[in-house]
Amino acid sequence: MANSSVLKSFLVLLLHLVFLSQRNVDSASIVKFLPGFEGPLPFELETGYIGIGEEEEVQLFYYFIKSERNPEEDPLLLWLSGGPGCSSISGLLYENGPLKMKLDVYNGTLPSLVSTNYSWTKTSSIIFLDQPVGTGFSYSRTHQFNKPSDSGEAKRIHEFVQKWLGKHQEFSSNPFYVTGDSYSGLVIPATVQEISKGNYQCCNPPINLQGYVLGNPVTDHTIDLNYRIPFAHGMALISNELNESLKRICKGEIINVDPRNTECLKLIEEYNKCTSGVCKEVVTDPLCETYTPDCYIYRYLLTTYWGNDATVQEALQISKESIGEWVRCYFGIPYNNDIKSSIPYHMNNSINGYRSLIYSGDHDFQVPFLGTQAWIRSLNYSIIDDWRPWMVKDQVGGYTRTYANKMTFATVKGGGHTAEYKPEETFVMFQRWINGLPL
Repeated sequence: MANSSVLKSFLVLLLHLVFLSQRNVDSASIVKFLPGFEGPLPFELETGYIGIGEEEEVQLFYYFIKSERNPEEDPLLLWLSGGPGCSSISGLLYENGPLKMKLDVYNGTLPSLVSTNYSWTKTSSIIFLDQPVGTGFSYSRTHQFNKPSDSGEAKRIHEFVQKWLGKHQEFSSNPFYVTGDSYSGLVIPATVQEISKGNYQCCNPPINLQGYVLGNPVTDHTIDLNYRIPFAHGMALISNELNESLKRICKGEIINVDPRNTECLKLIEEYNKCTSGVCKEVVTDPLCETYTPDCYIYRYLLTTYWGNDATVQEALQISKESIGEWVRCYFGIPYNNDIKSSIPYHMNNSINGYRSLIYSGDHDFQVPFLGTQAWIRSLNYSIIDDWRPWMVKDQVGGYTRTYANKMTFATVKGGGHTAEYKPEETFVMFQRWINGLPL
């Protein structure tokens, strides 16, 4: 009886181990064709899930595109979109990927995809990651997981990178960069610090972290929002008199205002009336509320139709356990915004010697370049290449300045909140920086 009991226990344990081994095999598929794109893909695309947590209850979905130049040696980038809750498809199809939505009038059929000539994958491999859980095609197998937060995501992303590289060891020696824009400006500096700390701990192979790239990054809510005032004045959205009154009576602040300062509150009300009808993403554009095909955000509508198509999800090998309806940005995602300022993380990353490129579309009202310049100044690093234009085909692409802490700041002339408004110029800027060339 004893032997029978031992054998039974052994068989139960064996079956449990087999179950775990099957459950923990992260899925990955090579995609050669995508619905909506004519012919085979002109690049190598892999999609898959990586399980996060002790029980791998969180399944993070990614799109991985190999460099079109020399993937064995070229940099490896991790791309994080903002939100929080925006799918990384925003980067892949709008900003710096090899495909984009064709802006045809929607007629009920599957929207089309076409190739781009400004993809960062021309010289870098990119992992486009849907995070946090609940974003894009990322999901949880159970409801037993910690509520996502800025600092928590830094740890989860670090774990994702470790596991992804463990399954793609041919990329373990490639220079690694964390990249993204908008809200990821709070998460990426913390992620870089987390990876850096992990590289000095035992038992984990180091990640060849070299630096990070941020576009129009949310960095410090107070700085970002208050610098909308001088930006609005510079763009002729508010009068000289209102600007001077806001500086004098409100001390240049539109948040954290003393509720007893009624005179300031009236000025802020006047400021809001002047600016509420302006597109925050890029002030030179209309608000595009009608979703016309010549509007930037019309592609968001097309992408929603495309991402929810059954043939698309089958081609991408989306898990049946995943979410029901796919949304580009899940703004109602449960989330704890626990990093109020990423400036200390930038400081630590600079001390540790990591390169960084911080760029701003100079027509972005959401996160004005003036605020970005202000927090960079607060780092108090000396300038080694002072303010000057950078050129694209004998035209000014923007302006740039480089600091002694290996940080380069650049504006993109006419650019908005993300690279999609000036993808060609942003492409040129990135290619020069990633290859170690002056802008």
